[in-house]
Amino acid sequence: MTTRFLIRTFGCQMNEHDSERLAGLLEAEGLEPAAGLDDADLVVLNTCAVRENADNKLYGTLGHLATTKARRDLTIAVGGCLAQKDQGRVLERAPWVDVVFGTHNLHSLPVLLRRAREQGTAQAEFFDEMQRFPSALPARRASEWSAWVAISVGCNNTCTFCIVPRLRGKERSRRVGDVVAEVQALADAGVLEVSLLGQNVNSYGTDLADHRQLFGDLLRALDGVEGLERLRFTSPNPKDFRDDVVEAMATCRPLCEHVHFPLQSGSDRVLRLMRRGYRRRRYLEILGRLRAAIPGVAFSTDIIVGFPGETEADFADTLEVVEAARFDSAFTFQYSPRPGTEAATMPDQVPPEVVRDRFQRLLQLQERISLEANRALVGTEVELLVEQTASKTNPTRMSGRTRTNKLCHFPAGAAVGSEGPEAGRASGLGGGDAAGDLVPGDLVPGVAVPGAGQGAGDLVPGLANPGAGQRGVLVPGVAVPGAGGGVAPGDLVTVWVEQAAPHHLVGGPVLRYRPWRPAGGSCAAAPSPRPLPAGAVPLPLVG
Repeated sequence: MTTRFLIRTFGCQMNEHDSERLAGLLEAEGLEPAAGLDDADLVVLNTCAVRENADNKLYGTLGHLATTKARRDLTIAVGGCLAQKDQGRVLERAPWVDVVFGTHNLHSLPVLLRRAREQGTAQAEFFDEMQRFPSALPARRASEWSAWVAISVGCNNTCTFCIVPRLRGKERSRRVGDVVAEVQALADAGVLEVSLLGQNVNSYGTDLADHRQLFGDLLRALDGVEGLERLRFTSPNPKDFRDDVVEAMATCRPLCEHVHFPLQSGSDRVLRLMRRGYRRRRYLEILGRLRAAIPGVAFSTDIIVGFPGETEADFADTLEVVEAARFDSAFTFQYSPRPGTEAATMPDQVPPEVVRDRFQRLLQLQERISLEANRALVGTEVELLVEQTASKTNPTRMSGRTRTNKLCHFPAGAAVGSEGPEAGRASGLGGGDAAGDLVPGDLVPGVAVPGAGQGAGDLVPGLANPGAGQRGVLVPGVAVPGAGGGVAPGDLVTVWVEQAAPHHLVGGPVLRYRPWRPAGGSCAAAPSPRPLPAGAVPLPLVG
């Protein structure tokens, strides 16, 4: 009988990347993904030590699993940052766990599972340094059209609020050629969007032979990857932003017009306490250079409220920078002490009620700015990479992300056009077919005009000799051609923005449509993904 596994990921994008590698390792051992907890023989928890209440979430979830394990056979493995931090304490607090492993030895999971099964005792293994770069491991990606690519692991910074350097180790970069080869292999397999990962991407390369920053060089090299539509990266540290990187960003064709640019605080005094390595003036200067170099660029950020010693004047400085920076969105956090960090033992911890009050004031300001930024897009066209084909609460609504990383909802089943040579093949246009040969579902010349009240059969006549890149609309009768008979995740669509809210846009009927099709290339360096099981559900989160 085949063993089935379920992986529950806590925390950041690097953990999501690691979970894809863990899934690839398990599949290479002959295991299959489970549709949910009831179907799982093995549960792997990939943990986070940075997010608030990380301990409570892990041990609460382990308590939930203990109840399940008491009823039937279930193997439980715990890995990731919190496992690296707590190590043997995980088994002390949850003795029903079978395997514990750290951030530096993902590749050990199959061996530890086998040893636990054969010896009948819990297994734990940790290393102080990375044993094998995660990207060298097989992967089972959650998406066929979007992928994470780690360019470095670890961090050399010493931010006083962060425990990542202790748990992930010193920064180690991959060679430029290795990264480019992986991205090209992914593009050959049909991946449209790649997100580069690193704790500090723009210090990438300083640990390699030339001991210099190579992030600008990497972006220029990735500009030549054929088939790559969108390129993103996260996260940079403002102290390491150089003109070379700004120039590379401005000329890199697939690089999306979005930068996640962590601020953390707008107070120079607090930034010094945080040991961030930059001050508000330099931060705003870099922001200005990026805006000048990349038309339409959008910015998101991270801000911590209530850092130890933060005064009302310090917080006012943060509000002032937020107003000046005009972030499109912000991830805002109420400071809470993290054991193992310098900030946890600093004097002048801010009372919780003061932190909450400041947090609400910051939220109100950012919500206003976000809404103003999104309202400026009403009446414009945006290209979306479709992520979700139906909302859980509204089956008539679909969702995608703009190149600027804004979520946009749009109506399902609206007028849709198609682009490129595939559109001609789908409809027979250009092949001498007469109009009388058209059948429901064919694409015919026309333009979908933005506005209310248009349906799938609305046509605008007058276009002759349609060719690649011209728009079409559907003959009424059936759904859009493509995966599953309609617009599907991975497709690129263009919509007209009709409404705006602080956290999303609302688009009208689809104007143009390009279905995603896997290229079917070889992916030896980055194994082709398999789709998740139909109806797969995540493990319940406790805490």
